[in-house]
Amino acid sequence: MAKLGYPFTLGVASGEPLPDGVILWTRLAPEPLHPTRPGGMPSRAMTVRWEVAEDEAFTRVVQSGAASAQPDWAHSVHVRVAGLAAGADYFYRFTLDDHVSPTGRTRTAPAGASTAPVRFGFVSCQRYEHGYFTALRHLAGERPDVILHLGDYIYEYGKPKNPGPGRYVRPLESEAECTTLGAYRNRYARYKMDADLQAAHAAAPWIALPDDHEVRDNWAGSLPGDGSSPAAFLKRRAAAFKAYYEHMPLRVRPSGPSLQNYRWRPYGRVAEFVVADARQYREGRDMLGAEQERWLVARLTGATARWKVLAQAVFFAQRKFPLEPPSTDAWDGFPDSRARILAHAPDGLVVVSGDVHNNWAGDLRADWDDPASKALGVEFVGTAVTSMPPATDGSAILAANPHLAFFDSHRGYVSCTASMDSFQADYRGVAFVDRPGAPVTTIASFQVKENKLQRIDL
Repeated sequence: MAKLGYPFTLGVASGEPLPDGVILWTRLAPEPLHPTRPGGMPSRAMTVRWEVAEDEAFTRVVQSGAASAQPDWAHSVHVRVAGLAAGADYFYRFTLDDHVSPTGRTRTAPAGASTAPVRFGFVSCQRYEHGYFTALRHLAGERPDVILHLGDYIYEYGKPKNPGPGRYVRPLESEAECTTLGAYRNRYARYKMDADLQAAHAAAPWIALPDDHEVRDNWAGSLPGDGSSPAAFLKRRAAAFKAYYEHMPLRVRPSGPSLQNYRWRPYGRVAEFVVADARQYREGRDMLGAEQERWLVARLTGATARWKVLAQAVFFAQRKFPLEPPSTDAWDGFPDSRARILAHAPDGLVVVSGDVHNNWAGDLRADWDDPASKALGVEFVGTAVTSMPPATDGSAILAANPHLAFFDSHRGYVSCTASMDSFQADYRGVAFVDRPGAPVTTIASFQVKENKLQRIDL
């Protein structure tokens, strides 16, 4: 048998941090874009060794073991590590034969009684062909405690026939749209070969949530949004979710066309991350589905941390457009669902969102049309890593929505620091994405005071 080539071409990752452990991920792929054999791997299981250490030189290894990489799951590896110290940095790596993976840094969640500040970043919308992932490299350099990815990790589109400026900066692996398991796998491989994306995964654990483009643009519930049959779409969704799991450090596998995305991740007494799925359970005018809504309300009302961070994919606050109807692919299309959630808004509610390829920030209010109504929390909407922003008259939208206070069209990410006394969000923007090496600057900074947004002078 021919000797296996270097198998760790897609890097390493960690995720789903708990106070005592994390998930470690890699995928064996010596030929990442092989047209018929996933990753160019033989169709047999492989045993991968893993190590976790307290230092980057691996002189103080605290745990090690072996994991089976199965061909049915594209030789991906998901190691559940437990028994670690809370709120601590660790380093990890994998080996196969004489091949050694890159080293990743991870960090466990703090203990339940911890009052230490929590540093996290959130990102979304990283369309490969639209530019370079330089923003992720800068986020990696901040070494946050955890990174939230709020959807559109990949885009399923093929190459457009006549791409406009900035819309095909980097070539995809295929000019066809992803609809099959093999196509989704190779699209993830194309993305994960990117060095800046690998750096962001290796710098901190991730808590990730898919939105629509991991499957298909604007899908909702069991409906594809393109007129095709629900049965055919659910088959496609099953393939898409399987490929998503194979490439992300998740704790839970998909079951057919379903994937358990909503979950709770506590970070001591400072923050609780409540991750909601605003895509998979939509039906009619219901955004979340009855079961998830009950879960979310219980999590928000029972939360005891200073900050309750509701992480989800799409624009949450009301956003009126001067010359257009409200978006039906945001919470504006589900006002009753939003009202029921806000009826249970706890003190210290912070919603973080993505999807719209621009930066926004504003207050959540009991009455959107009354600027003097009670403030129920704030929303920070992050821009895209690379995806082209739509043509948006930000000034006109701000004027039509007094509860919204900020608009910006840079691409980048949002870096947040939560403590027992404050919550700060820094909007970090890159100067360009059509070539590597863009510098990053802080575009604007905000604090949350008495459930309201307050801008910080830079």
